[in-house]
Amino acid sequence: MEIETRDISLAGRILANFPEFLTDDQKIGDALSELGQLATTPEANIIKLPNVSASVPQLKAAITELQSHGYNLPNFPEEPQNEEEKTIKAKYSKILGSAVNPVLREGNSDRRAPKAVKNYAKANPHSMGAWSADSKTHVASMESGDFYGSEKSVTDATDVKIQFVAKDGSTTVLKASTPLKVGEIIDSSVMNLNALKSFVAKTIDEAKKLNILLSVHLKATMMKVSDPIIFGAIVEVYFADVFAKYATLFNELNIDTRNGLGDIYAKIAGKPMQAEIEAALNQAIENGPALAMVNSEKGITNLHVPSDVIVDASMPAMIRTSGQMYNKEGKLQDTVAMIPDRCYAGVYTATIDFCKKHGAFDPTTMGSVPNVGLMAQKAEEYGSHDKTFQMTADGIVRVVDTNGNVLMEQAVETNDIFRMCQAKDAPIQDWVKLAVNRARLSNTPAIFWLDNNRAHDRELILKVTKYLKDHDTTGLDIQILNPIEATNFTLDRIIKGLDTISVTGNVLRDYLTDLFPILEVGTSAKMLSIVPLMNGGGLFETGAGGSAPKHVEQFTAEGYLRWDSLGEFLALGASLEHLGQTLNNSKAIVLAETLDVATEKFLATDKSPSRKLGGIDNRGSHFYLAMYWAEALAAQDKEPALKAIFTPIATEFVANEAKINTELIAAQGKPQEIGGHYQPNPELTSRAMRPSETFNSILAKIA
Repeated sequence: MEIETRDISLAGRILANFPEFLTDDQKIGDALSELGQLATTPEANIIKLPNVSASVPQLKAAITELQSHGYNLPNFPEEPQNEEEKTIKAKYSKILGSAVNPVLREGNSDRRAPKAVKNYAKANPHSMGAWSADSKTHVASMESGDFYGSEKSVTDATDVKIQFVAKDGSTTVLKASTPLKVGEIIDSSVMNLNALKSFVAKTIDEAKKLNILLSVHLKATMMKVSDPIIFGAIVEVYFADVFAKYATLFNELNIDTRNGLGDIYAKIAGKPMQAEIEAALNQAIENGPALAMVNSEKGITNLHVPSDVIVDASMPAMIRTSGQMYNKEGKLQDTVAMIPDRCYAGVYTATIDFCKKHGAFDPTTMGSVPNVGLMAQKAEEYGSHDKTFQMTADGIVRVVDTNGNVLMEQAVETNDIFRMCQAKDAPIQDWVKLAVNRARLSNTPAIFWLDNNRAHDRELILKVTKYLKDHDTTGLDIQILNPIEATNFTLDRIIKGLDTISVTGNVLRDYLTDLFPILEVGTSAKMLSIVPLMNGGGLFETGAGGSAPKHVEQFTAEGYLRWDSLGEFLALGASLEHLGQTLNNSKAIVLAETLDVATEKFLATDKSPSRKLGGIDNRGSHFYLAMYWAEALAAQDKEPALKAIFTPIATEFVANEAKINTELIAAQGKPQEIGGHYQPNPELTSRAMRPSETFNSILAKIA
């Protein structure tokens, strides 16, 4: 059995896409494309670690870091001036946002909290803020003019193209060809920017009247085209007076609000009017409403950087904290949560209303919500890819088939956002099958979260109803409910300690596999995430990485890494089990079984990173997992060869436990030099992550 690694980091993806700017010894292969091909084969066994779904500020920071490392990369041209710059921007744009997941996810998602994790959470409950029925916290969404209200959908079209027809009748092709398969669903919708800005202005006034925080919750990483535009519009409305006063200068500086308030601060730095503009921005914030803060100490607001306000992480954290967020004084306060589009906002409204009525959830008794998510073959990649456009003029966007028939059309105004999405038939059939299997195996109700008032979901409901008939559902509780009904049904069960499988599309899969785990077990990083690939392979995901940048920042500053690797341990166990079963490899099965034993002991003895300097951090967690795994291998009798190898290793680990712990904790409390944030130096990083010579010397004896 061989274990290999592939570099699909943000830095790795940048280097792979620009070989023409690199020397021969700097060039690397396109590992992401290679893994994408592997994912379509029966032999695939891929463990995917969290990766950076880059916003533009993160992309630019990574480019700058790579340039400092000697790579002669071009800058990211925000406003291309010629064909060469247009080509460069197009290449960089492929790296932005959720660039990895759509390539690797050749199967649908099966995500749930392992029994050991759930039992640990019940025995060691995480904090849950109390809720008041008088809480002013609520979700604000548009009443019209959003994607939800404009959606149209068709099935069984031939290949299509997207074209824009201007008021003067001239036609521009936005997307020349989109090949479709039989039974494929396509849909189109529009976000009207004027309606969005009116909504934002109204919500700002509402927050001021209620004296609560204003917060924005989007997904600018996954929806890498649409949501930064929406974020920018919110910044422009909140700071409308500042933009009006300094319009000429902001134009000259090429201020791009899609990159948030931080783009203004970055581009006025060192300019003659810096102090004056900063004062104007501060005055706008003082005039209110007060903004929710990402980092109160550093003055980082909710509007600074789009990638700092990821809805699937920010909303559950707020709900878990009494429905409150931090203000500039670092104190918790009620908030209006702006989620402009209505497609999924109702899920959070229903959850907040439930908490106001019933109080906070109790981790010691609450049920669980596993998820079966439709995501194979780029299903429902809303607002994230080459079929999302911001319009440059008034007119009509049409989706036209090869015979010239207009399948869908949307009236648009200048700056509106048009998006089109697809969901192939084979992944939908596989999704229904996976839902039925999970319901049968766990004897748990399975709820399809589909809204009959949405055109896309109506098409999906027809298919779900059809394909459920292909399976024996006798004795199973399988229902189709709209997201608000499904939320209430699930929450009614969860407070009784009952489990409910959520069966959702791609976006809700993303949202719910953070919402419920954060409420249930304190984090989504401890979930078991298996993707049975449609051609027989396996993809094993290791949890969400939204908190990783803060952990790395803390590690480099004070030598303490709080990142919890339980997700990696769980994924490795599932991967070994898959390998053992598909290749009839008995040693791999034993490795998987003993890793499960080790993980349970790891949880029972609470060896996850502590919350403060001087306790166990990520490195200590890895030592204990290694020791418990070696002990389990030494204790088993199914594979004598493995027993012989690991018995002396386990003995040494146990004998040196105190010494190894002392060496690991002694490495804390001082800055760590790892040579970069996006492209760390392997030697420096290894030295920082492996500071115990005793631990290292024992590991070196495994052969």
